[in-house]
Amino acid sequence: MLYMNYRALTLEDCVKINDMNPSQFIQRAWREVDGKRQLVNIDYQDNNWPNGYKYHFKHLQETILYKGYAVGVFDERDRLIGFATLNREFFGEQYKYVLLDQLFINLEHRGKGIGKKLFAMISDEALKWGANKVFIYAGSAEETVAFYFAIGCVEAIEINKELYDNDPRDFQLEYLL
Repeated sequence: MLYMNYRALTLEDCVKINDMNPSQFIQRAWREVDGKRQLVNIDYQDNNWPNGYKYHFKHLQETILYKGYAVGVFDERDRLIGFATLNREFFGEQYKYVLLDQLFINLEHRGKGIGKKLFAMISDEALKWGANKVFIYAGSAEETVAFYFAIGCVEAIEINKELYDNDPRDFQLEYLL
């Protein structure tokens, strides 16, 4: 059985994401074709962090510095094998949303329930803050979107225009707390 220690991340822990393997083979992804969102074959091997390592390292640090919530899971050798971050800033017109900024599981540890546990932990924290919903800006890979739907997320009622303008292919989802 895999030893897992879940705990809040500190600034000192941030460098540990460098040891993670964020790679993903994306066979199919959601794309808009003829005005309709559908799965298309892309057969793409992404060996690096989406947007680059520095982007994710910086966002992790900012979440911790600005009183967001960052939680990680460590193995028996204190290696980071997954983490999730929640930004504290509220947004939305109809609901009080908080953004799930990052959720990554090391390639070798996917499919073991770690992502589901991390998501539950950030959802509990969002509820303590007084949020109504967690907002998720998910990559368009079939497996990524399927994960969020499987844990109860749905397409967002409110669209975050800034995030949409950043990449209109990504899914904007929400989770009711």
